[in-house]
Amino acid sequence: MSLRPKIRLFVDHPLQEGERVALSREQANYLFNVMRLREGAEVALFNGTAGEWRAEVASAGKRGGALDCQAQVAGQVTPPDLWLLFAPIKKARTHFIVEKAVELGVRRIVPVQTAFTNAERIRQDRLQAHAVEAAEQCGAVFVPELADLRPLAKVLDGWDTRSILFADEALASASSSLSAVVADVTAPAAILIGPEGGFSEAERTRLSGMDCVTPMALGPRILRADTAAVAALTLWQTYAGDWT
Repeated sequence: MSLRPKIRLFVDHPLQEGERVALSREQANYLFNVMRLREGAEVALFNGTAGEWRAEVASAGKRGGALDCQAQVAGQVTPPDLWLLFAPIKKARTHFIVEKAVELGVRRIVPVQTAFTNAERIRQDRLQAHAVEAAEQCGAVFVPELADLRPLAKVLDGWDTRSILFADEALASASSSLSAVVADVTAPAAILIGPEGGFSEAERTRLSGMDCVTPMALGPRILRADTAAVAALTLWQTYAGDWT
């Protein structure tokens, strides 16, 4: 018997030994029509708070089904208290940012509307579903909350003392020690990634006037927004997060 089933499923349901978990129509379709599972097959379940559990298919139907929890195979692991603030870009690349944020380990994802943001609105529910899929695929047992899109100015208006690493493309040619800059910004923290057109002068002025903001260069070249998000998250996890 495998300790860690390969097929993983996020469920909004308590998980404990003997617990029966009813499946939604979409989940049943995925398990029984797409993955061709039958009664007795094993599935890994997680709900974001109780670790990962091995479960067995108790009933399989075209429009529903149920799984029985058997044993916990991994404890709950919550990523460091790191948020990602980013300006949405084209649909596929925004999905990429959300996917990689989940894989790299963030606590919360916050889309922000900046002066030069291309996307005027997003489907928060679809992005949250994309985050769930990413967690299912990468072996995570935590799914970060995905906030609604809000103007950057309003997000900053209600900001507390959480540190912000501001990825500033204007510093691309600056000679600074990235490790020293990043290591000094410990959790709770946030990383702010701008849009393809960069930040406006008013936004730069606002950020530079906040004591909790630290500007950061991401190497000698100007990066695309989605690349910058991955680079910044990787650096923070390496020097100040749970990769150290």
